[in-house]
Amino acid sequence: MALPETASRAEAARSQQADVQRLRAQITRMQQRRAQVDAVPVHETLAPLFPEGGLRPGAVYSLDTSTSLLLALMSAPSRAGSWCAAIGMPELAAEAAEAYGVDLERFALVPDPGERWLAVASAVAEVFPVVAVRPPRAARDSDTARVSAKLRDRGGVLLVQGTWPQAEAVLTLSDPAWSGLGQGHGLLAAREVTISATGRRFPVARTVRVQLPGPLGAPAAATGLARPTWRPVARLQAVAG
Repeated sequence: MALPETASRAEAARSQQADVQRLRAQITRMQQRRAQVDAVPVHETLAPLFPEGGLRPGAVYSLDTSTSLLLALMSAPSRAGSWCAAIGMPELAAEAAEAYGVDLERFALVPDPGERWLAVASAVAEVFPVVAVRPPRAARDSDTARVSAKLRDRGGVLLVQGTWPQAEAVLTLSDPAWSGLGQGHGLLAAREVTISATGRRFPVARTVRVQLPGPLGAPAAATGLARPTWRPVARLQAVAG
């Protein structure tokens, strides 16, 4: 007489397990869609540098001193509708940003924030999704922790020309090669560079070879320029007489 009850419990358990599996699959799909939507876009040639295919909201990225790399990372977000700001870069002109594809209608410059550069960057990050800053000096860990917490809360991205503790990734530019020059004549027409990214979640470097700037300013796919080769030059010596 207990067999029907046992079969009923087994059927209920199978149904519950099936519901759990469906729920897990639904959560996985939602997380995948959210990861795709939440990533701050970058130019398609730079997307392989990042696990999400773009800049991670709430993250800080440490860059080398290349202004072209910084502007290349801001061009796609500004074109997609995100406001961008550059802080502490007095030599950076709006025309240069526009030449790299940055939409000036969504771009702000704070050339000289002074000693309160971190407070300014934190305030700007309250309303600007993408903020770039060049620190004049290293910040205290407690201050950078507060800024990082605010970025995570707001979902913003901070691009730092310099070091930053616990940065999501470090991006560097190397191996520049120019085209357009002949044997002592010609005009510089294009430059190809290698951009590398290393981070806590991807310790093995990700690299791309791109034109920077590209023909239209924003990055473009590499065309295969030979990378520079270096050879030692003999030391010059003065000759008497």
